Amino acid sequence: MGYSRRTFLKNSALAVAAANFLPGQSFASFKRDKTGLQLYSVRDEMKADPAGTLKKLAEMGYKYVEHANYVDHKFYGYTAKDFKSLLDSLDLKMISGHTRLGASDWVEGSKDFSDSWKRTVEDAAIAGQQFVVSPSLEEAQRKTYDDLLHFMDIFNRSGELCKKHGMKFGYHNHDFEFSSVLNNKKVYDIIMQNTDPALVVHQLDMGNLYNGGAIAIAVVMQYPGRYELMHVKDEIKSSAATAGKDKYESTILGEGIVNTKQVCDLGKKSGGTRYFIIEQESYQGKSPLDCAKADLEIMKKWGY
Repeated sequence: MGYSRRTFLKNSALAVAAANFLPGQSFASFKRDKTGLQLYSVRDEMKADPAGTLKKLAEMGYKYVEHANYVDHKFYGYTAKDFKSLLDSLDLKMISGHTRLGASDWVEGSKDFSDSWKRTVEDAAIAGQQFVVSPSLEEAQRKTYDDLLHFMDIFNRSGELCKKHGMKFGYHNHDFEFSSVLNNKKVYDIIMQNTDPALVVHQLDMGNLYNGGAIAIAVVMQYPGRYELMHVKDEIKSSAATAGKDKYESTILGEGIVNTKQVCDLGKKSGGTRYFIIEQESYQGKSPLDCAKADLEIMKKWGY
């Protein structure tokens, strides 16, 4: 199945917006109160005590979470049904989750997804997810321009599969998408221009892209209406940068260079953003749980 440029024009950002908003509503007037936490922010705590950690997050006031652990068809060691029961008992909803769609998940011979990927999508639906988000691309999937185009077709097909289960497929950026070029085009532009907006949503990680030389506000302005989800993050210069690590690392919201509130506001106004998912991966000596609490309090002060 191919997706031509004409198809993308027909399924433009405005078409996506129309599917999510009532007639007469603007991006700015649509109520958005879905602020959640990417559980990678408290990854060690989730590994040691998933139930206890989720209980602490619920007590902080979180209502929504996004998983970062689906191994052997289990979420943090729980079956999809049992994990949803745990979330329900704490009045939490898992609206999205990160599970990478890899090359092995597509069977070229049958032109179909592997049984494993099909079960991944089924489990996501059982767990109550609205979005199945692939958090990155394997290098083999983007060696050449044609390789990447081929996998974007698979992304679109995954969107169709998720749609059958009442969900949407999504992609979350890191930094290489903005620093890598194929056929004189940034990888990110190739991804955005070859995924059907009606089938694939994009989760903008407003922090990761800084290590790729991009600026979040400019990216949202370039692709309005395409970001139903955002990873809310702030960045500071990393003390490990001199050792060949990333130049920037995440920090408490509002303390870095991302202009996090402005990016969220722009997402609300013209990005089509409905879900704001906090993620902090570095803590500058603070407790991850304390950071999660502080970040939520800051988002509330900002009106989210």
